[in-house]
Amino acid sequence: MAPKTIVITGASDGVGAAAARRLAADGHHVVPVGRSLEKTAAVAEDIGSEYFTADFADLSQVRSLASDLLQRYPRIDVLANNAGAIFGKERQVTADGHEMTFQVNYLAPFLLTRLLTNRLLDSRGTVINTSSAANRLFAKLDITDLEEQRNYTPQRAYGNSKLEQILFTEEFDRRYRAAGATSTAFHPGVIASGFSSAEGSAMRSVYQGILGRFLQTPEKGAETLVFLAEGTPGADYPTGGYFVRSKPARANRLAGDHALALDLWNRSVAMLEG
Repeated sequence: MAPKTIVITGASDGVGAAAARRLAADGHHVVPVGRSLEKTAAVAEDIGSEYFTADFADLSQVRSLASDLLQRYPRIDVLANNAGAIFGKERQVTADGHEMTFQVNYLAPFLLTRLLTNRLLDSRGTVINTSSAANRLFAKLDITDLEEQRNYTPQRAYGNSKLEQILFTEEFDRRYRAAGATSTAFHPGVIASGFSSAEGSAMRSVYQGILGRFLQTPEKGAETLVFLAEGTPGADYPTGGYFVRSKPARANRLAGDHALALDLWNRSVAMLEG
């Protein structure tokens, strides 16, 4: 297996850190990106790599991250958009003016991918988006209310962001597959980690409470990401879809709606360029 240059966001702990360690052990050049300087540096030290930090609640940091990656890496074989979070019961707005869940989980990764698209095309690279079963359980996507100004709940906002990731995956793959760049999304499972610590979250009891002892390990959750990153898109697995346990799986009924995916893409571009 030829070594790849693999950028993983959300790599300071959990699934991202586990995937970084496994992929580095397999001989790949892994570049961890995280919000926490201390945690991300620790992962980078473990695998002997450089690292970058960025807070996706600040789009200027995402733009700076993209610039740094483009300057540093003449090829990027895999961009794993793994950063994400679920927030509390009160709707929060970032300094950029976007609902926090929407920006951190979807809009910031969309921006990073857009800024790296030419490098991914030159590298015949692939984008891997970490989604969630929440795309089916909680999403009630209203394309006219991407900022969750009506009927906000943390689980709905989170589910919508994970469905948006899948729609983005589908549209990216449709646009660029013929030119050599592909995309897939996956659900890592319900992982025992510090993922959801926000008060008021419907999933706090699952991630942080007594049920946590029965959840999957981050290493188990990273298996599908590793499978997609190490495989050959289009040969080892079909692109443009949603995976669970390294196999194609059924997503929300709105996944596969080409018109909706295109509308989301165009609205996202307008938000970022407006």
